[in-house]
Amino acid sequence: MMHFMDEDFLLDSDSAKILYHDYAKKMPIYDYHCHLSPKEIAENKAFDTITQIWLAGDHYKWRAMRSFGVDERLITGDASDKEKFRAWIETLPYTIGNPLYHWSHMELKRYFNFDGVVQAADWEQLWEHCQAQLQSDELRPQSIIQRSQVKVICTTDDPVDSLIYHKQIAADQAIEAKVLPTFRPDRALEMNKPTFLMFVEELGAVSNKKITQFQDFLEALEKRIDYFHEAGCRVADHGFEFLFYEAVTLAEASALFAKACDGDRLNLTEEKQYKTFLLQFLAAHYSRLGWVMQWHIGAIRNNNTKRFDALGPDSGFDSINDFQLAKPLNQLLNSLEMQDCLPKTIIYTLNPTHNDLIASTIGNFQASGQKGKIQFGSGWWYNDKKTGMIQQMTALAEAGLISTFVGMLTDSRSFLSYTRHEYFRRILCQLIGGWIEAGELPRDYAFIGQIVQDISFYNAKNYFQIAL
Repeated sequence: MMHFMDEDFLLDSDSAKILYHDYAKKMPIYDYHCHLSPKEIAENKAFDTITQIWLAGDHYKWRAMRSFGVDERLITGDASDKEKFRAWIETLPYTIGNPLYHWSHMELKRYFNFDGVVQAADWEQLWEHCQAQLQSDELRPQSIIQRSQVKVICTTDDPVDSLIYHKQIAADQAIEAKVLPTFRPDRALEMNKPTFLMFVEELGAVSNKKITQFQDFLEALEKRIDYFHEAGCRVADHGFEFLFYEAVTLAEASALFAKACDGDRLNLTEEKQYKTFLLQFLAAHYSRLGWVMQWHIGAIRNNNTKRFDALGPDSGFDSINDFQLAKPLNQLLNSLEMQDCLPKTIIYTLNPTHNDLIASTIGNFQASGQKGKIQFGSGWWYNDKKTGMIQQMTALAEAGLISTFVGMLTDSRSFLSYTRHEYFRRILCQLIGGWIEAGELPRDYAFIGQIVQDISFYNAKNYFQIAL
């Protein structure tokens, strides 16, 4: 009989246990996409309460608490940290079946030395236990990163960011991990959002360039890309509610930029044209510099207007979008291929119905001399769970090569989320171990174990080419 979260958690066969314990378990972490604060890393922030390090900014937990009927005051409101912690602990036992149940127990187990099962009645005892653990420097960002064996961290950064904290981290010889910026130009592409005109103004200011026309805008973006590159950036990231492709000329894109700058809203066709041109422009520069381009596709955001007005973005009111993906995805990749400027690219979907579609599409645009140039990214957000990971990896394995997969990323604002790499690796070993047990793979643990280690770390190390 298996016991809750013992050393063989999620591993129910001998092969899975061998692959995890002998090959995956001790591999370092390559966290090539996250939302950690470089300021908190640079300053090695001390957290006063478990709430600050565990619940702040965690919209996964916030959504669960809302579903449990918890008052917003105890989630994002003015309640004390202790009250918010109590509200979460009273919710947690009822999250069975949700990955939060596993993640939360793993975080408490790995970082707070809590080896029990969370019970609502024990919330105050658990609070005192965690508060005592926080007195140690072991739960400050730099120590967490080191003890988690993290070698690379790629944060998410706006093109106008000064990157001052990244520079501070780079100069600190005590920080062994590479902490590098990621270029995230969403505000440049979203010309119909209120943030666009502000972004144009800010971009001009940091680029020392007066932006009066589209060419000025492009030159300023190029200047910022080069600035990020000098600061160690090797990754760009884009978030799209839906994917697009609409052929467009420079003259047409220039006119659309001028229209947006005049405060006029672009229609859907015009929006697709503008975004197509700008993404092609950006991809050409990523390719020039050898960067990796990431596309996160399919989040429909800020759906609750009342809550958005009160709390702002990234507060737990985003969900899965549905749209036609196959044609624009192939057209956009093909347009970059035809211009010889398709960089290494990772494509993530929030809608799991697109798994087979993306897994088959990436095979259209692979390249000689580069293993897995175009990647199907790991299960993201609502797919960052046991079934979601299995579905994504199975689709990739059946339509392409799971052996070249660059594996897991944290995609989190919490320093405690490195346990998600353990969660992923256990699921990976359970999946492949199951194939061995079913006679679908040979019982060659040395060979299959190396593939597991590649997916856990080495494929990402070779793919991103960031010197360690």
